[in-house]
Amino acid sequence: MKKFLFLHYGFEKPTPEIMQAWGAWFESIKEKTVDAGGFAAGRDVSKEGTKELPMSMESITGYNVVQAESLDEAEKMAASCPFIASIRVYEIRSM
Repeated sequence: MKKFLFLHYGFEKPTPEIMQAWGAWFESIKEKTVDAGGFAAGRDVSKEGTKELPMSMESITGYNVVQAESLDEAEKMAASCPFIASIRVYEIRSM
């Protein structure tokens, strides 16, 4: 089994219905989830210096690390998420 990283971008304002749908989605991928979490404000560090990264609709808002046989299978899991604006899916390679 390979590991994949889901990076969640943006979100809809949570309503009870959205929270219920989101909970159901997390439950549906629970057996394949290795790790998950969310993000608060952060910083971008580059050669140009450091800048604050406040939370916004364009921010990375959370992540999941899941196990799947292929990128296609991981994509199907991500596509079933009910309300995050966008999820980027990356295969995690061992170093």
